[in-house]
Amino acid sequence: MMLRDASSLIGMEHILGLNPPRNPMEQDVESPAIIKQPKLPKQAREDLPKRLAEIDRAKKVQRYVQKDGKCNVHHGNVRERYRYLTDIFTTLVDLKWRFNLFIFVLVYTVTWLFFGFMWWLIAYLRGDLDHITDNQWTPCVNNLNGFVSAFLFSIETETTIGYGYRVITDKCPEGIVLLLVQSVLGSIVNAFMVGCMFVKISQPKKRAETLVFSTNAVISMRDGRLCLMFRVGDLRNSHIVEASIRAKLIKSKQTKEGEFIPLNQTDINVGYNTGDDRLFLVSPLIICHEINQHSPFWEISQAHLAKEELEIVVILEGMVEATGMTCQARSSYVSSEIKWGYRFTPVLTLEDGFYEVDYNSFHDIYETNTPTCSAKELADITSRSRLPLTWSLVSKLSQQGLPESEQEGQETKTSLDNQRKSLQTERNGDIANNESESKV
Repeated sequence: MMLRDASSLIGMEHILGLNPPRNPMEQDVESPAIIKQPKLPKQAREDLPKRLAEIDRAKKVQRYVQKDGKCNVHHGNVRERYRYLTDIFTTLVDLKWRFNLFIFVLVYTVTWLFFGFMWWLIAYLRGDLDHITDNQWTPCVNNLNGFVSAFLFSIETETTIGYGYRVITDKCPEGIVLLLVQSVLGSIVNAFMVGCMFVKISQPKKRAETLVFSTNAVISMRDGRLCLMFRVGDLRNSHIVEASIRAKLIKSKQTKEGEFIPLNQTDINVGYNTGDDRLFLVSPLIICHEINQHSPFWEISQAHLAKEELEIVVILEGMVEATGMTCQARSSYVSSEIKWGYRFTPVLTLEDGFYEVDYNSFHDIYETNTPTCSAKELADITSRSRLPLTWSLVSKLSQQGLPESEQEGQETKTSLDNQRKSLQTERNGDIANNESESKV
C-alpha cells in the first residue's frame, strides 16, 4: 500500500513537472531549467511601445545651452568669494528679484534705524529727554521725546519729507554735523539703490523673449551644395538695430597628442566673410552655413550625424531700438534636432499693399531630395563626373585593382601605338604626295 502511494506520488510529481525522472547514467549531469515567459495581456502589449517611447523621451540630452538660452553650467568650489564683493553693483543686479527687493528694503531700514538711534543718543546725552516739559530748555530737536520720534525724524531727514513738526535748532552743533552726514550718506544710498533697481528693471533680457529661433535646424541642398540652415525671427515691431548672428559647434575632441578637450568650441561660418551675418531682421530670415572643406561638418553624413554627440549654439546680438541697450538671444540644436533632407516652409506672403508673416508656419519643415553622403563624398563624386575621358579610364583601372606598374605599362604602350599610327599616317601622306607629283 505504501509502495503504491509512493509510486502514485512520483507519478504526480512527474506530471506536474516538479520532479522529472532522471536517467541513472545522467545523474551527475545538470540539465538547464527552461523558464517560460508569462504571456502579457493584450492591453499591456499595446501599451508597451508607448511606455518605451515615454522612457526614451525621459532620457534628456545633456545640453550646454538650453533651448531658451540659459547656460547649463554651474560654478562650484569657488573659494575666492570676495571677488563678488569687489563688484558689488553687478552682484546686486545679477541677484534674483526677491533677494534684490529684500536688500533694497533692508538697506533703507538699517540706515533709518541707525541715524534714528544717533538722534536719540544725542538727545539722551544732552538731557533733552529729561526736560521735555520745560519750556525754557532749548533741545537739539524740537518735539523729540523718545526713540520712536527720533526714528521718524531720521526718516523725514533722509527722505527730505520735512513735515515741520520736528525741527533741529541752532543750539546743537553735534546735531548739525549729524544732519550733514545723514544727508550725504542718504544721497549716496539713494543713488546706489535706485540705480541698481533701474538697471535691474531696464535689463534687455525680456526683449530676448520675442526673438525666436526655429525648433529644428535642417540640412539640404542649396545652389548645388549641402548647407546647414536654421531660422530666426523678431515678434516685435520695434526692430533690433545692428543685429548680427554667429554660431558655435560644441563637441568634445581628442588631440593627436592624446589630450582630451571637453566641450570644445568651434566657429561655424554663417556669412562672416560676405557680411551675411549682419541681419536686417524685419521678417524671419533663414541663416545658412555652407558645408565646405573649412566646415566642421565636412566629413559628416546622415548616418554619422545620428551617432554624433554635438550641439550647435546660435547667438543673436543687437541693440534694442527703444532703449539702445545691447540684447542677446541664444538657443541650441543637438544632433537629434538637426533634420537631414528637409527645408523650411515659407512664411512670407504678399498681401494687398504689405507683406504678411505667418508665424504658425515658422517652425514647419518639409522633406526634400538630399544626398545622404557627406559633403566631402559629394564633392568627390562631382569632381569625378567632371574629369576628362582619359582621367576617368585611369581611375577605372585603378578601381579595378591593377598594379601601378601594369597601369604605367598600358599607358606607355597606348602612347607608343598612338605615335606609330601618327608616323604611319604621315608616311602615307608623303607617299601619296610623291605619286601625285610624278603623275603631273
